[in-house]
Amino acid sequence: MSTLVITLPASGTADSYDYVLSSDGHSATRHASTTAALLPSPGRAGETVALVPVRALSWQRVTLPPGALAQPARLRAVLEGLLEEHLLDEPAALHFALAPGAQAGSPAWVAVCDRAWLRAALQALEAAGHPADRVVPEFAPGPTASGQPELTVLGTPHEPWLVLAGEGNDQALAVLPFTPAVASALPPPAEGAPAVRAEPAVAALAERLLGRPALLQTAPERALAAARGAWDLAQLDLSSSGGRRALRKAAGGANSFLRAPQWRAARWGLGLALAVHLVGLNLWAWQDRQQLAAKQAGVRSLLTQTFPQVQVVVDAPVQMQRELARLRQGSGGATPGDLEPLLAAAAAALPAGRQPSGLDYDNGELRLAGLQLTPEELTAAQQRAAAHQAQVDTQEGGALVLRAAPAAGVAR
Repeated sequence: MSTLVITLPASGTADSYDYVLSSDGHSATRHASTTAALLPSPGRAGETVALVPVRALSWQRVTLPPGALAQPARLRAVLEGLLEEHLLDEPAALHFALAPGAQAGSPAWVAVCDRAWLRAALQALEAAGHPADRVVPEFAPGPTASGQPELTVLGTPHEPWLVLAGEGNDQALAVLPFTPAVASALPPPAEGAPAVRAEPAVAALAERLLGRPALLQTAPERALAAARGAWDLAQLDLSSSGGRRALRKAAGGANSFLRAPQWRAARWGLGLALAVHLVGLNLWAWQDRQQLAAKQAGVRSLLTQTFPQVQVVVDAPVQMQRELARLRQGSGGATPGDLEPLLAAAAAALPAGRQPSGLDYDNGELRLAGLQLTPEELTAAQQRAAAHQAQVDTQEGGALVLRAAPAAGVAR
């Protein structure tokens, strides 16, 4: 699934938007800066992600009261009450978004930003034909990939910024002006700490002030990494429709499983399991075919051994039934399709006191005219006739037809 990540303007409206388009969500297919009308499309099954710059967000730590998540309509009022004393602006002017997996009774991070700004930015994208399926933060608090504090330097040489993620027991996020004083106040890196990430424009500055190598990370790479996160700031009154969000989430999960490097072992395991299953099914089918062929060969062998005159076997059960009928005829014995056995079956099958007005026997079929049986009587007659190896059918005009029941066939 392709992904289009659009960076929202830091404030107000923008004449152009930075974007990155990826076919797999991990590597950039192309990136540029253009007007909203000229933004590319992620495709019919693609996802459009709006990226909120790190400086447009603030973060607060709250503990939700019991039952707060069970009433989504009251969740905003609950957050306003919890954060009222910690905010510089009026809570009504701010947008709140809870961390993924937040639970009542446990501390959780809350993203806070200007409500009017975020709504206007999303509406501008929607008016240009690019409604956002998700809204993600450029950086977010919480555990880092390395499990240790991580430093990222971004901006320009004239206005550099330092982002410190995964700090302290709460794994907080801090955004600071990157000055020599800030750099000198940072604790020395722990053994095995990850390298500092920096945009190319400020990589040399980061290495000089921090005294250690910097790993280059471009803005498109950072945007794609943020889009792969679990955060979605489109909550409360900015939440997307449930069906669309579920569809995009399922598509994103499938795309991650099919392409993400961390799922490579699982993909190999699933492929191996499917291959073993397929081999097992083919082996089972082969054994069934072998058993069926052995049974068919046994039936053909029994026919040719019992009746040596049969040279070509086409339908062994039918041919065996015919040969048995010929033997009975040759020895003077009656077969189930002869007149006498069918008359005996008719006598046993017909209801008491019911007599046919006419009899007609031809080619193994006995027709009894002048009988009108109710459905219940016909069912009972068929059951009694079956005990005499005969079957009963009806024809137009009320005639009953008795014939020998077909012999139980052998599976072919």
